[in-house]
Amino acid sequence: CWEVRTHNSSEWCHFVQSNPDCRLDGGFLDYLQGVFCVFPPRLLPLAVTLYALWLLYLFVILAVTAEKFFCPNLSAISTTLKLSHNVAASLVFSLTSSLHGVTFLAFGNGAPDVFSAVVAFSNPRTAGLAIGAVFGAGVFVTTVVAGGIALVKPFTAASRPFLRDVIFYMVAVFLTFMVLYLGRITLGEALGYLGLYIFYVFTVVLCTWIHRRQQGEGLAPPGSWEPGKGHLTVPGPPRSWGLLPPPPLLPAEMPTDTEERESSGTNSADYGEEYRPLLPSRESSLHILAAALNPLDHRKWRRKPWYWRLFKVFRVPVELVLLLTVPVVDPDRDDLNWKRPLNCLHILTSPLVFVLTLKSGTYGLYQIQGIFPVWALVTLVGAVLAIIIFITTSNEEPPKYHCVFAFLGFLASAMWINAAATELVNILRTLGVIFQLSNTVLGLTLLAWGNSIGGKGSAAPQGHPGCTHPPGISQGLSLSPPADTFSDLTMARQGYPRMAFSACFGGIIFNILVGVGLGCLLQMSSSQPVVKLEPDSLLVWILAGALGLSLVFSFVSVPAQCFQ
Repeated sequence: CWEVRTHNSSEWCHFVQSNPDCRLDGGFLDYLQGVFCVFPPRLLPLAVTLYALWLLYLFVILAVTAEKFFCPNLSAISTTLKLSHNVAASLVFSLTSSLHGVTFLAFGNGAPDVFSAVVAFSNPRTAGLAIGAVFGAGVFVTTVVAGGIALVKPFTAASRPFLRDVIFYMVAVFLTFMVLYLGRITLGEALGYLGLYIFYVFTVVLCTWIHRRQQGEGLAPPGSWEPGKGHLTVPGPPRSWGLLPPPPLLPAEMPTDTEERESSGTNSADYGEEYRPLLPSRESSLHILAAALNPLDHRKWRRKPWYWRLFKVFRVPVELVLLLTVPVVDPDRDDLNWKRPLNCLHILTSPLVFVLTLKSGTYGLYQIQGIFPVWALVTLVGAVLAIIIFITTSNEEPPKYHCVFAFLGFLASAMWINAAATELVNILRTLGVIFQLSNTVLGLTLLAWGNSIGGKGSAAPQGHPGCTHPPGISQGLSLSPPADTFSDLTMARQGYPRMAFSACFGGIIFNILVGVGLGCLLQMSSSQPVVKLEPDSLLVWILAGALGLSLVFSFVSVPAQCFQ
């Protein structure tokens, strides 16, 4: 499809429509036909500008969905399934917390990266995007970010967690190099990626157990995070690309401005304890619905600078749509973020999101017996369930089955992330065709930078309620945080360089192993259990070699300097 620009401009549209290589799999918009058929050739710069702006907005959509909806619901699920048990011994609690960190939190933090990789690997023509992003982000993070942390705040690295993460990272890179060298990945190799991550999880849990045994701790330390009693968080501005674990709260660092401690999915009426009325009052369902759908905090709006307000204006449409379609369960709140009218509406809208975004609406538009569409059936069933729940519940107290809404919110937000990631991959491929760039270059630049620098470029780490590490986990573990340049450097300046440095190596392990393994596994079928992965340029080998050299250099030089 790259040859389209070599033809006469009058033939562009016919070439794109007749060339099978120009077909975009999935997605709601055909960007190639839009730029070469809808826009005249003289307006090509305008089309590219609009596509670039839409690309930036897709990063915003991914960031908001993962930060405020996907990750909190995932944490609520993990609390329900894993951490709601009565765990008394500190050893057992530490192992549970470690497992929580490398599974649920890793998935929540790396969701945009993993979904982008899965979508890219689902099509052989776009696999280079994921490969370029994996290698490019790895080189950038292990050199520029890690070196920047050491310059900002010299420190002593945690020896065993550092060596463990670097070794697993080198093994993952070597496996990817071999797969690219062979030019294909089999079913066993794809399962091997996932199996290696399971082994990594087992190693982390084992290391935590050994560490606790050596420390000789018998009971949970005072003030540690207890299951079912909320999460300790650190105040700070919102983050977008993944959520780094907060530094441990010291007495002088305890949050004093409760207005900053916003819970995901909460509304502007919840400003903190100091704004609540002394006497409880009953609110009407209409008032609760209006307040829950308001994404603006007016008190915070007046205090923030102009650029924060400008960015918030762009985020409001995304947040409003997500509030309408994705429920959020917040274990930190007494009412678990139960909004009866809105949650009943979610019973109707969330299944619609699922059927209308799965395979770009193919299943939702399918007509049963050629008469009744699937989306209409889902709407009918959802409306009946919503009415039943509305009648049998109250505004003041959440029902016993409220935890089910966490699973519903998880599925709905995952479908939104998948839809945005599909559009992101398609528009990157379109830009590659327009500028005649390889997918590897686009993955190395736009996709890798978007994942590594952070969607909003926030300048401080945030401890999001529901997306933090339990304090039972050592700083040196850094089980799941993705690499975020600004947040890592800011965390180092605030006195936590070990945590930031470990994040450079530990976070990407989940993305590369699960992204490549799951992406290729989903592409396989019973008739074709092999996925072809052919490097589209010499740049792939250069990136793989550079990443390998960077990891080997870190593995040798850091211990040689006694981890200083």
